[in-house]
Amino acid sequence: MGRALPFVVAIALTIYALVDCAQTEPTAVRGLRKPAWMVVIVLLNVVGALAWLVAGRPRRRPGGFGRSMPPPRRPLAPDDDPDFLRRLREREAPPSDS
Repeated sequence: MGRALPFVVAIALTIYALVDCAQTEPTAVRGLRKPAWMVVIVLLNVVGALAWLVAGRPRRRPGGFGRSMPPPRRPLAPDDDPDFLRRLREREAPPSDS
């Protein structure tokens, strides 16, 4: 088992890098184009996978969630929702004498 561990790690790293490259937006890839990165990852195995992780992946935005995905929008609490507060004031207001 101990002899097989480096091979399993190498294969797992290569597969991870290949899937990550395939799922990355083509406009976000750094360095080479996406198909070229995939060829480098497959042909150079561990070295290609490490090169992708270091030089090809999109850079993370500071404080971001990783890729170019914005943070999820959370619903406003009722006391923070301006529409809710407006409807509440309209409901509590006395009816006009018109």
